[in-house]
Amino acid sequence: MTSTTSPTPNHQTISPAIFYWGTPVVLITTENPDQTFNIAPMSSAWWLGNRCMLGLGAISHTTINLLRTKQCVLNLASDSMAGSVNALARTTGSAEILTAQPDEGYKYFKRMNGYEYVHDKFGHANLTPLASELVRPARIMECPAQMEAELVGVYEMMRDADTKGFIALEVKVLRTHVHEDIRMVGAGNRVDPDKWRPLIMSFQELYGLKGKVGSSKLAGIGEEEYRGFSNGVEIEGGK
Repeated sequence: MTSTTSPTPNHQTISPAIFYWGTPVVLITTENPDQTFNIAPMSSAWWLGNRCMLGLGAISHTTINLLRTKQCVLNLASDSMAGSVNALARTTGSAEILTAQPDEGYKYFKRMNGYEYVHDKFGHANLTPLASELVRPARIMECPAQMEAELVGVYEMMRDADTKGFIALEVKVLRTHVHEDIRMVGAGNRVDPDKWRPLIMSFQELYGLKGKVGSSKLAGIGEEEYRGFSNGVEIEGGK
């Protein structure tokens, strides 16, 4: 008789240099001192209720902008936007990168790895700015989901390690905008997971979703049951 038991996995101990197991690509827009807008692609982000934690370098241009203005927009890229994300991948909104020296840590790392100073990120990536409603930074029209947000908390990371210079920024989502074609029919405030196709960063490679593999038991809890825990301001109305 043929056994249907799956073989026991052979686990190996490794020491990864990065731990990007697979998270959505976020294009963060912030306001520059000259009132133009910067865009930074990142994937170290996670949500709980209407709060999002962003893991960023403490001296990155986006971090400096966000700490100064307390405002940003979290634009979620779709799996059709890899070209635009790659156009932004090795760019910086800080001209200081051009002259960074070895003792300047992360800035020097960027310079040595070919980062390019780009002031007009929208033009460089062929993206379209849209006016936000509650914050100053522009939204990105091409992104199917855009969350206007404000900074509510700053937390130093890696205080027990030799490598420092990273912080976690807690932002509160104030208003959420989505493309009509990813909304769930008949539900005013829901995104249809069968229509939403996020761009995923997994170990420095870009992926899309390959289709549903099953439903979570958590789906038995209605989405509206969570609203009391998030107090989010969502889309009004529905079709």
